Parts: sequence; structure tokens; C-alpha cells
Amino acid sequence: MDVRKYVVEFIGTFFLVLTIGCVVIGGADAVGNLAPIAIGSALMVMIFAGGHISGGHFNPAVTLGVFIRGKCSAADVVPYIIAQVAGAAVAALAVGFLVGNGGYGDITMPVTEAAMVLEGGKIYAALLAEFLFTFALVWVVLNAATAHGTSGNSFYGLAIGFTVLVGAYAVGGVSGGAFNPAVAVGITMMKLTAVSNIWVYMLGDFAGGVVAALLFKFANGPDPVE
Repeated sequence: MDVRKYVVEFIGTFFLVLTIGCVVIGGADAVGNLAPIAIGSALMVMIFAGGHISGGHFNPAVTLGVFIRGKCSAADVVPYIIAQVAGAAVAALAVGFLVGNGGYGDITMPVTEAAMVLEGGKIYAALLAEFLFTFALVWVVLNAATAHGTSGNSFYGLAIGFTVLVGAYAVGGVSGGAFNPAVAVGITMMKLTAVSNIWVYMLGDFAGGVVAALLFKFANGPDPVE
């Protein structure tokens, strides 16, 4: 067991969720429609910082997809996910102190787009949005960071970060743009979405990761024999 990988996964997920909370809650007026740029950039730089140690997943759906693809050992799957969810949870608590003077009770939480659209008949649109862009994210991760044809490239962090940026702009108003079960835990703790909505993220995100991994294996075929 290499604990260093789990620490890196914790740190990367922490800063991703911290950025989400700070720009959405604390800096909404200043950042405005540029929030996805900050969030995608946070993911990008954390991947460049930690990808050589842990692979830079920072997302349970990515970990599951990389496992199915055959580039993550079964022994690492659960510890990775625990580290990612723990990083998201601690980040949510940190946001409470940074923008709420020590606790969520002091934060004036607006009614967010995510909370609004995940109620009533639009919940299935949110489910589809999470599935599609988590699929896109895991598809890009696998092809940019694990495929034989792109081995050793220097752009994978940029490609992955920009996928999240694109998804946030495209469907952020539909689902909140999590594309990540750990992020879903964080935004739920930060009251950006109702607890009753978390199943949408869990089902849509994990399903998107699984389908992306299966289609990656179909499209790329078996790895060439070294």
C-alpha cells in the first residue's frame, strides 16, 4: 500500500472542491460567469502536480473507469475513493470557515441553479447531463492519460481540466455540473444541492465512468504487447 498516492488524491480533490465552494458561494459576484474557468483550472493544476504520483484522478468515477480500463489496481480503488471523498468533505468544511465566519450557519446561501433544477420533472435532465459529461470526462482521461498512442504526452492535465470547464458551461445550469461523486458530497455539505438529489450524481457519474471505460476498451482494443 502506497499511502503517498492516497495523500495526493486527498490534496487534489480538496483543492478542487475548495475552489468550487469559494467561487460559487464566496466569490459569485466577483467571478460571475467565469467560475467554470477557475474550477477547470484548479483541476488542471492539481493533475499536473499529482498525476505522476497517483494518476491525478480526484474523482471516484475516474478511478472506477481507470480500474475497468486496467490501469488502477483493485487494491487501490476503495482507498482512492475514501481519500477523494474525505478531501471533498474537509474542503466543504474549510469553505464554511473561509466564507462563513466559522460555520455554515453564518452563510447566506442563495437558491442555486443546482438546487432549483434537481427538483420536480427536471431531475432526469440533470441525470442525463451528469451522465454525458462524466462520460466525456472519463473518456478524455482514458484517451489522453492512459492510451498507448498518447503515452508520455504533456497536455493531459489541460485536456482534462478543459473538459470540466466545457461541461460546467454547457450543463451547469441543468445539473450543477459536478461530474464527480466526491464533488457531489462536497456541494451537498455546502448546501448547494439538496441531500435528496445526491442519487442523481452517484448514478449519473458512476454510470458515465463505466460506459466511457467500456467504450474506450472497444475503441482502442487491447494494449500492444511490449
